[in-house]
Order: sequence, then C-alpha cells, then structure tokens
Amino acid sequence: MASSIITTDDLREFKIELLEEFKSILSQQNTQLTLKRYLKSSEVMDLLQISPGTLQNLRINGTLPYTKIGGIIYYDAQEIQQIMEENRVHHNFNF
Repeated sequence: MASSIITTDDLREFKIELLEEFKSILSQQNTQLTLKRYLKSSEVMDLLQISPGTLQNLRINGTLPYTKIGGIIYYDAQEIQQIMEENRVHHNFNF
C-alpha cells in the first residue's frame, strides 16, 4: 500500500477549493430562494420547520401576514425574512 505525504501547501489548496465549492452551493441556494416571492403553507412549514398548528397560530396572532386567494394561503417570502430579522435574539455573555 503506497502512502503519500501531505504538505501544508496541499492543505491550504484543499481549503481554498472547499471554500469555493461552499460559496458556489450557497449562491445557488440563495438564487433559488429569491426566485419565488410567494410561498404556500407547506413551503413555509418546510422552510421554518414548524407544524401546521404553529403556522396557524402565527397567522391568528398576526405574527405572519398572509393572503388568501380561493382557499389557498400565500405568504410573502420577503416579509418572512423581515420578520425573522426583526425577531432575532442577540445574547451578550459577559463572564
């Protein structure tokens, strides 16, 4: 069984390639998310990883605005993003 020696330059090159691949994957995902402006309930539940009951509670208490057309409920993806940012919790741990 043959073995090879890995140098720090090899590791640095691997790190750069790996980071570029991550950037590529993330940019593709961001592009896919921004293409669709309005989401159906099932898509919102998948996105936020919540149950149908939780989604209904968010609608009822006014946390999540929605539009209902012909029995189908739609949510604006930009509004969901804005709500997530507005409700972000920052902890400052001072030890």
